[in-house]
Amino acid sequence: MKPFSQWSEFHKRVASSIVLIPVAILCLYYGQWLYNTLILLVMVGLVWEGETLLGQKMTGLRAVLFLLWPLAGGLIALKGDYLSLLYLCGGALLFGFQAWLPVIISIVGGTSLLLLRMRPDGLLEVFFVLGTVIASDSGAYMVGRLIGGPKLAPKISPGKTISGSIGGICTAILLSAVIVRLGLGSWSIEALICGAILSIAAQGGDLLESAFKRRLGVKDSGKLIPGHGGLLDRFDGLLAAAPLAAIFAYLSGPHPFWQFWHYFEQVFGR
Repeated sequence: MKPFSQWSEFHKRVASSIVLIPVAILCLYYGQWLYNTLILLVMVGLVWEGETLLGQKMTGLRAVLFLLWPLAGGLIALKGDYLSLLYLCGGALLFGFQAWLPVIISIVGGTSLLLLRMRPDGLLEVFFVLGTVIASDSGAYMVGRLIGGPKLAPKISPGKTISGSIGGICTAILLSAVIVRLGLGSWSIEALICGAILSIAAQGGDLLESAFKRRLGVKDSGKLIPGHGGLLDRFDGLLAAAPLAAIFAYLSGPHPFWQFWHYFEQVFGR
């Protein structure tokens, strides 16, 4: 890539971040309909992008059904009707297994973020997940560039290194501890462990998306976000980490989701 082109892409990336980050923070902080609307729009966009990548014809009634499916899933989740949500996810197999994948990924990832925000400490918990994923990605990039070394998965993503992966996990651990300290006023070993787990999940999601794009022979999943690529490019790690956090939240009950192992103490301690 020529220097001018690199500089142009950098400008686009910065401009997009300046616009998108404040909007995302506002929606996350306010919550309620504003946050829900943002997540529902992202869910619809993920399905559109994924189906387009797979070569699905996004026209006519078929396209409408594709886009209504994640929207319906999100609205059902907000009502707490999880059995109907399960039926809806299974019903998406009518599109065929390959076309079902973007739909189920969108619904599972999106509804996880919706349900986390609805919890008593939802703002802190969603911020924990987002912060951990961002820290993992940024830490992996910086440490990988500085140290280099053996590749993590050269056939899938040649740029990723083992040192970067470890650096990403360490960065996520540190930031998760700081977030909990600022949010609850105390340090938490549980948060450190959970930060590491979510970082590993996020890196796994990143690798899966890279493998998906490599199989299709594309560099970016889309061009929706100037300088950043598509929604899948930006949310691959989050789509893996958020469902895991939602499972932890279910297990933890009223407690912060990083205290999920208390569930196992109650079950096996009887």
